[in-house]
Amino acid sequence: MRIFVIFLVLSLFPLAVFSDESDLLPRPLIFETQLKTVKDNVNLHCTSWRFAAETNNLAPWKTIPVQCAGYVKDYLMGEGYVLDLERVSEEAKFYATSFEISNDKKDIWIFDIDETLLSNLPYYLEHGCGVEVFDYSKFDKWVEKGKAPAIAPSLKLYQKVKDLGYKVFLLTGRSENHRGITVENLRNAGFHNWDKLILRSLDDKHKTATIFKSEKRDEMVKEGYRIRGNSGDQWSDLLGFAMSERSFKLPNPMYYIP
Repeated sequence: MRIFVIFLVLSLFPLAVFSDESDLLPRPLIFETQLKTVKDNVNLHCTSWRFAAETNNLAPWKTIPVQCAGYVKDYLMGEGYVLDLERVSEEAKFYATSFEISNDKKDIWIFDIDETLLSNLPYYLEHGCGVEVFDYSKFDKWVEKGKAPAIAPSLKLYQKVKDLGYKVFLLTGRSENHRGITVENLRNAGFHNWDKLILRSLDDKHKTATIFKSEKRDEMVKEGYRIRGNSGDQWSDLLGFAMSERSFKLPNPMYYIP
């Protein structure tokens, strides 16, 4: 009996493997499998794109791929974005506590503001989360509302470095004429007692963010400050010259600033 069963299985095996009959599998099963594959491929493509964007391998880029609009929105509204922000904050806190602060009060930590301390996600949710080309006038109107909420993990890091004795310098690409509303927004979101807030003056208007922020960091170094840490969501917050001893890049798949 056992020999007969083995013979039967072996006799059917070639038919199942080598048959050219396309109707052996139900058509709905084939259709559903194809749909699933397309969706998976889009997610894989968009995950790969986001990785390339975050690692600065796509620079420069103006908008996210249209097919990734839903993917980016789901990421920003889901646990992944929160976990990524928390990971950056925890690593920065660990580094910040790794050495003693000097008594000369020259150890500083630099923070960018937009998408680093304050979240503009409410604005970007209304403007495609990066699908639309950036509109300065529309964004300025949002800034002038002063309603950007705090990025919670960054607020914890901010408070930690203050408690450790670092001087905190805020270095932002926002223009000088937004100083008042920026101060108000920061304080309402829970950020207090920074040591310096640096915004773009008219002389800085046409400089790239990389040059503008590098020049400001260079001024700090010439004044004797030691830039121990720097937190920002753009590579232009972190790269250039007069760089910090450690830089911490927050996730931002919505836009790129050179």
